[in-house]
Amino acid sequence: MEEKIRETIIKYCDKELSHIILSNNKKSEELKKVTIRPVILKEELMFQACEYRGTKVFHENFTVDSLAQKLPVWLEGCFKQVEIKSSRADATILISSKGKATIREKKKENNGSQDFSHNRTKSYILKEGIPVPFLVELGVMTQEGKVVRAKYDKFRQINRFLEFIEDVLPELPKDRELQILDFGCGKSYLTFAMYYYLNELKGYPAQVTGLDLKEDVIAHCNELAVRFGYTKLNFLQGDIASYNGCTQVDMVVTLHACDTATDYALEKAVGWNAKVILSVPCCQHELNRTIANEVLAPVFRYGILKERIAALVTDGLRAELLEHIGYRVQVLEFIDMEHTPKNILLRAVRRNNIVPSGIKRERFEQYKNCIEQLHVSPALYRDLFLEKK
Repeated sequence: MEEKIRETIIKYCDKELSHIILSNNKKSEELKKVTIRPVILKEELMFQACEYRGTKVFHENFTVDSLAQKLPVWLEGCFKQVEIKSSRADATILISSKGKATIREKKKENNGSQDFSHNRTKSYILKEGIPVPFLVELGVMTQEGKVVRAKYDKFRQINRFLEFIEDVLPELPKDRELQILDFGCGKSYLTFAMYYYLNELKGYPAQVTGLDLKEDVIAHCNELAVRFGYTKLNFLQGDIASYNGCTQVDMVVTLHACDTATDYALEKAVGWNAKVILSVPCCQHELNRTIANEVLAPVFRYGILKERIAALVTDGLRAELLEHIGYRVQVLEFIDMEHTPKNILLRAVRRNNIVPSGIKRERFEQYKNCIEQLHVSPALYRDLFLEKK
């Protein structure tokens, strides 16, 4: 039966393939999904496979022959579903618990040639060619929906952010209006995008509040919200640390809040027992001022290296502390490093299951040993633990 499945998959591996997805792995908790798509590399047709393992994605390029040899390795993991999309036909393979495969194929007319470039145009949540009012107003799109060339990176960033939200939608309440706070919203490209996506595209009733220190920016954003008829979107002037405008929040967003402002936002989110936290930290100076370690001293002599290590350590310690408090945390790439070095996103979702107390205690001891060895006392740790004693 495995051979029949492999032959069906290989049959579609040509220039007309759009993608193949192997999913629903019942045996492996690590390997969640494999996707395959055609690419042209050095004028040769290849097939790029992406293995989704935990929070990481591994890429590898194959010829048809080498892909045929690799497929049995993946199929041994007992994926229960294979989806095939091609301009020639669509096919689905369903595998029962007893190993029986049901293969359905539906032929269709050829819809033209595919784009096989290694970096082909991505299918975005907000589509090119379809004007979005706030993107037009903010200068990202023209009236016709064409993305302004100079703003294309911003357009990609907005869509990438919406993908992170799309992934956590199942975690959010569905039986009531959502309460969402965006700390340090700035010009609010992403705040408007979040509101538009949830309320207009997905039909989720969501009250979204943006908070920023700049009075003129807040006034302008409120004007735009009224102009677009976004009745559940409002903007307030204020400081993250002193904000006490609500008692219940479902999702907290903090994008590019500088230094310990990110920690203040995370502390607020934890205090509200927020179900989801999305945080993209900005400049991080606190740990850089005190971080020290005898073993790493030769590296810390170089200022730029010490600064980058301190920033990575800051985010790692934030993630680990949120894990201890009861969140499932992923450290993800927000946008490509070529566009900005500030490209790390912390995505935290409140756990439904309880971490065994032994494991929780052991990891917290490791955390405390780490900050002791590095001679640091992070703001989030102080605010949530030391100042409460």
